Amino acid sequence: MSSLDELAPGLWRFSATRDGIPPTMTAYALRDGGDTIMIDPLVVGEPEPLLAALDGLVCGRVRILVTTPFHVRGSELLWRRWRDRHEVTIFGHEHCAARLDDRSAFRPLRGGETLDGGVRAHPIGRPRRAEIPFELPSHRALAFGDTILEVDGELRVWPRHRNGERRRTWYEQRFLPTLRTLTGLDVERVLVTHGEPVVRDGGRALAASLARPPWSRSSLY
Repeated sequence: MSSLDELAPGLWRFSATRDGIPPTMTAYALRDGGDTIMIDPLVVGEPEPLLAALDGLVCGRVRILVTTPFHVRGSELLWRRWRDRHEVTIFGHEHCAARLDDRSAFRPLRGGETLDGGVRAHPIGRPRRAEIPFELPSHRALAFGDTILEVDGELRVWPRHRNGERRRTWYEQRFLPTLRTLTGLDVERVLVTHGEPVVRDGGRALAASLARPPWSRSSLY
């Protein structure tokens, strides 16, 4: 478990490695005015130094944004840790609820909602996926779960499907258009949970990723 790494004023990341592909998992913490936003928070291994650092960072109201049900991760642990000192709410797709033991702080989303502070939950996929990219106006950032990742210095789309003509048609005609909609946002940073985030000219980097072949685990072999 890594320590907090400040990417920009009021924006931090913390990461962990795993035995798998992609080999890294990354979470983010942001200051939003006098409040705090956590994105896919990781709490693994021996986390006490990280938890102490997060305790010192957290202020005001805490919103925990979960981009995909696979990334519920440490959300409930942090809610329990901070709930007596802060107002803490967990937001994510309705399917995230199945991964929580206590759902009292959870607010389900489907994509398309605008939260306080202008945070927007964007739907992707046709049919809609359970992954929700979050637009964070306070940092001109867009946070993804698994659909966009960084590989060898480039953003790539990870459609998470097997190759085949029918799937290729779905990808090009039904999935990619929902991602192209996001390239029109005022985005400077793209926060990915696998690989390195883009901290400058993120809108251009996101648009370029859609022109590249989709990434898959099998492409590494």
